[in-house]
Amino acid sequence: MPIFERRSVMPAPAEEVFAYHARPGAFGRLVPPWSRVRLLDESGDVAGGSVAFDVRVGPVRRRWVGETGSALPGAQFVDRQVEGPFASWEHVHRFVPVDAGHSELVDHVEYRLPAGDLTDLVAERAVGRVLTRAFRFRHERTRLDLERHAVWADRPRITVAISGASGLIGSHLADYLTTAGHRVMKLVRGGEAGPGEVSWDPSTGTLDHVVLEGVDAVVNLSGASLAGVWTARRRREILESRVGATRTLAEAIARMDRPPAVFVSASAVGAYGSRGGEAVTEQTSRGDGFLAEVCRAWEEAAGPARDAGVRLVTPRFGLVMSAAGGALAAMLPAFRMGLGGRIGDGRQYWAWIALDDLLAALEWVIHDDALAGPVNMTSPEPLTNAAVTKTLGAVLSRPAVLAAPAALVRHGTLGMGEEMLLAGVRAVPALLNAVGFPFAFPRLEAALRYELGRP
Repeated sequence: MPIFERRSVMPAPAEEVFAYHARPGAFGRLVPPWSRVRLLDESGDVAGGSVAFDVRVGPVRRRWVGETGSALPGAQFVDRQVEGPFASWEHVHRFVPVDAGHSELVDHVEYRLPAGDLTDLVAERAVGRVLTRAFRFRHERTRLDLERHAVWADRPRITVAISGASGLIGSHLADYLTTAGHRVMKLVRGGEAGPGEVSWDPSTGTLDHVVLEGVDAVVNLSGASLAGVWTARRRREILESRVGATRTLAEAIARMDRPPAVFVSASAVGAYGSRGGEAVTEQTSRGDGFLAEVCRAWEEAAGPARDAGVRLVTPRFGLVMSAAGGALAAMLPAFRMGLGGRIGDGRQYWAWIALDDLLAALEWVIHDDALAGPVNMTSPEPLTNAAVTKTLGAVLSRPAVLAAPAALVRHGTLGMGEEMLLAGVRAVPALLNAVGFPFAFPRLEAALRYELGRP
């Protein structure tokens, strides 16, 4: 029977590393972003629970059902495959004390492949490579999360309401916060609300403010995707989805008897318009264009919460780098085939940020009372489009020498390509730097290698 094992020293006691794995959201947090896993159901806990998900095996999807048990609090738990692609799978998670502030995380896996000894012998090396890549990522993300959560460990655990919790950022933020021990309330549109959810309808301004009583922070991430052709109808949807949701939340907060301490309402670096090579900080005036106008209206819609005395933070997001979705995931197929390259002349700056840095920055602004108003959430080192595409090609070991003609990008998308792909925004995180926020991925190459599992 093949055996795989990975060991890493973690910057936290064994009890805390065990708790991180045992809390809600740990499964989603530890799924490698490049893997094609979809969570279907999760119940119980590490002492006795189950999880169902599907995973792509070759050209088909296979359902995987696992159960957990054999838990020794602070020391170990076991998960076993009940149904799935392996003939058998047993994964023992061990947490071994090293000293007062460190422990060793041990992942020990024993498995059998469907055809028995022959496939075990032939495929063990290939399976080992897949497991090495996955568990290297899992251990690195665990270490980073533990270090980030430790910054605020002396603060009480809080309740955070999140709108847009089904999106790329929202879903990861929910898992990130719950693995830190916080409680997350998800605002969901239409239908019946499940456990930990609250139903609302931002298109009609419907949200009963009473359901938010007791919430310590509200994070607003609602908004239609910017990708696609910007027809007149699409432009209205982009604007109204952001303004309507933000106004609904802000007005509900203003009506509360005990409002949250902070309202974090997303915006974007598109607020600055196209600025060429100019370094843009939070003190820079807004620019021109459709996106700048959307951001202006978006940020102003949050005003009622600020006027009610609630600390308002409007994080201006750069391009979020994640292999699980968004712009990077959209770029990957072409770049993997060696068909990637710059857009136009490639000299336009792209302000970007690694997903894990973005989540930690959102956690930071929730806790840091000194931050209010616009906060640039971008890497300290924005790059030109040519540098971004060259770096991605190098990480994937593929050529990235092609170029998309600027005229085609400009005219084929009714403005989307002009403002999102050809415009330059060299936004830098002046406020985050001033408060000492520690970026784990200030350089793009390291961020891409982490997200794509490329050492």
